[in-house]
Amino acid sequence: MVEGSMTQGAGQGPAMRTETLRDFRVPVTEPAPYAVSAGLDGEVPVYGEYPAYYGEGPVVPPRPGYAATVPAQPDHAPPAPAAPPVPGPEDQDEDFEGYTPTQRDLPIIGRGGPGDTVQVQYVPEEIAAAGPGPLYVVGDVHGYLDELVTELQAQNLIDADRHWSAGNARLWFLGDFTDRGPDGIGVIDLVMRLSAEAAASGGYCKALMGNHELLLIGAKRFGDTPVASGAGTATFQAAWLLNGGQRTDMERLEDVHLQWMSRLDAAVLEDGHLLLHSDTTAYLDYGDSVEDVNDTIHELLNRNDADITWDLFRKFTKRFAFRDEETGPGAVRELLDTYGGGRVVHGHSPIPYLLGEVGTEDGDEPRGPEAVDGPHVYAQGLAIAMDGGVTMAGKLLVVQLPLSD
Repeated sequence: MVEGSMTQGAGQGPAMRTETLRDFRVPVTEPAPYAVSAGLDGEVPVYGEYPAYYGEGPVVPPRPGYAATVPAQPDHAPPAPAAPPVPGPEDQDEDFEGYTPTQRDLPIIGRGGPGDTVQVQYVPEEIAAAGPGPLYVVGDVHGYLDELVTELQAQNLIDADRHWSAGNARLWFLGDFTDRGPDGIGVIDLVMRLSAEAAASGGYCKALMGNHELLLIGAKRFGDTPVASGAGTATFQAAWLLNGGQRTDMERLEDVHLQWMSRLDAAVLEDGHLLLHSDTTAYLDYGDSVEDVNDTIHELLNRNDADITWDLFRKFTKRFAFRDEETGPGAVRELLDTYGGGRVVHGHSPIPYLLGEVGTEDGDEPRGPEAVDGPHVYAQGLAIAMDGGVTMAGKLLVVQLPLSD
């Protein structure tokens, strides 16, 4: 089957010890001749600003130093002898006996006088988790902010206050944040904020560019400027409204949203999964590697040309390249052979369309609707569809990869 074109329808981090205060009763004895407390050896990291939306990695908190406490001597006490020097780690050799290196998390005991209560405070060190966290993907959201929040909370990716709570987990959105649903800008704002919070926690939250991002960029930049269309003269403004554009989104759209959308990648390879927005082979027109595809699309968008942007939108609106039982697997393999990976994971085409459960512009006869309860694996197991059809009373999908067979 030839690809159709359709413009309507569709971790946990390391455990932290709780700060503990323990009281020890100091016996009434002769005053100690001296008191020594060890400090930290090595350099102490310094807080920096946490990364922007796509930061380089987690912030390392500074370790608190240990302050020496010298006990007060009572008036009747004899003079304390001079304290012998305490060798440090740099002064030691293998033959030195009686020296025990001080662990960094050992308590320091301060003594104020006979009979005083001494508080020992354990300050834990935060240990960076080894290796990347679990990988999650999110299908098309289309402005359904409340549904998105519900699903992210169900996967323990955000907390009750909508803040990142998944430590070093990795989260990829497959594009199409706006249009049809009530709060597309709210969705973008949430994803942008989670990107910063995840980076500061050692994970990440990133997003791909969908055809509706291209549509919204075009509608904002070019409005009613005529563009060359296969069906005659068209405009981005008309196409955006036809495809569910919400005027409230346009009113709230700011330059920061446009810049963020314009910089999104179109493809990425993660853990053997080739993540794309659209189930189309049009990506092959833009490069022989994932990096080339992304660089080319960014360069074309930066030209700020209405016809070029329209051509991008038109190509990434194509769909159903993998659906045909005879030609679909070959189309997927062509992408995988070019860009790498063992499976394509995509959004764009709602699962009910792929199953033929609702009519499409290709003239398919609708079957009885069935509830979408998870991703659709097809094309001989080489493709995973993630658009659960939230715009047609389906389900917004947030799924951990790899899928269990």
